[in-house]
Amino acid sequence: MAYRDEKLDEEKVFKDPVHRYVHVRDRVIWDLIGTREFQRLRRVKQLGTTYLTFHGAEHSRFSHSLGVYEIVRRILENFRDHKDWNEDERLLSLCAALLHDLGHGPFSHSFEKAFRLDHEDYTQSILLGDTEVNRVLSGVEEGFPKKVADVINKTYTDKLVVSLISSQIDADRMDYLQRDAYFTGVSYGHFDMERILRVMRPLEDQVAIKESGMHAVEDYIMSRYQMYWQIYFHPVTRSAEVILSKILKRAKELYKNGYEFELKPVHFFSFFEEAPSLEEYLDLDENVVMYYFQMWIREKDPILSDLCERFVNRKLFKYIEFNPNLQMNAWRELYDLFEEAGVDPRFYLEVDSSSDLPYDFYRPGEEGERLPIHLLQPDGGLKELSRLSEIVESISGKKRTDHKLYFPADTVEQISDEKTKQRIKGILYGREEQ
Repeated sequence: MAYRDEKLDEEKVFKDPVHRYVHVRDRVIWDLIGTREFQRLRRVKQLGTTYLTFHGAEHSRFSHSLGVYEIVRRILENFRDHKDWNEDERLLSLCAALLHDLGHGPFSHSFEKAFRLDHEDYTQSILLGDTEVNRVLSGVEEGFPKKVADVINKTYTDKLVVSLISSQIDADRMDYLQRDAYFTGVSYGHFDMERILRVMRPLEDQVAIKESGMHAVEDYIMSRYQMYWQIYFHPVTRSAEVILSKILKRAKELYKNGYEFELKPVHFFSFFEEAPSLEEYLDLDENVVMYYFQMWIREKDPILSDLCERFVNRKLFKYIEFNPNLQMNAWRELYDLFEEAGVDPRFYLEVDSSSDLPYDFYRPGEEGERLPIHLLQPDGGLKELSRLSEIVESISGKKRTDHKLYFPADTVEQISDEKTKQRIKGILYGREEQ
């Protein structure tokens, strides 16, 4: 029997709090899960710094990746005998679902921003490079790793396969909304996934939803909207991300200036030079990063030491509503006042903005095009979701943006020059204390 068709002697299952069980019967999938690169995802949190806001959010990208795989496996069970589904794409779809997040680094987005990296580039490198994952995929057939990479990169010729893990209603989102809601303890992210899976239908280049399932899709769209604003953009989580980014920025600056670290950050050297090899990238996980942060609390540099103390022991920056587009003069004055007070504004003042577009219909030629969700009519025709759903229509194409200014309130209170302190507090809090 060919490797691609080989089954395990007995089905393996992972007990999962969201899907109850994750089922594995294919030898290829089981071998992929056992690779070094996939096991590394156990040491990368799915939600980065969110655990400092919602203490249950300790789940990993490993569990999320298994969840996405399981949802695609269930979808394909339903597609099996459908005329528009090519069963030859089954294993490819399962592998892409399992491996879609393979390149995420520690504290993903803050880390990428600090070192000008893109996790998608590393996903491609792991799939196509000298890795255990590549060796497993290469055993399926010649060129199979490239096929998986193309699906994840959204360049694969079969757009139906791509849409399973990358569209406005895909297995990736369906898993992380439910999983993140479960581990943060909120109710916003729950929707009737079983119903959605039952009414999904494969078409030539996308998945459509039977019109009778519209209300389940509405629930899904609203869940996504609420999760972004209540969980993903939570201002306390963003405060932790700001401090994390400042730590990495400070450490990099010290390294560039020839500072002698008490604990040499050997795992970061190539990142400071913005040229990490794949091996160096894979060696850096959140356990390693947190070890350095704990050790850097003892560094002589007061800024690095203070920022690490804040992050490790959750002494986060405070925040206020602050729109830099409307309050530029206040921002400039605050920046100057912080400098006068001896508080480096590069590391202790930050405006952070978040924005989200919960659902959008297709607008040709616009940047960031999104393929719409189509509802399959009883006569076989298609209608775009927001044309039939008043709920979705009300939020379609509406981008919401939120701005916050982050600062260390305790440090402001310790400023010795009373006049400077009062002026800073006047700008931050809208009043000057007498």
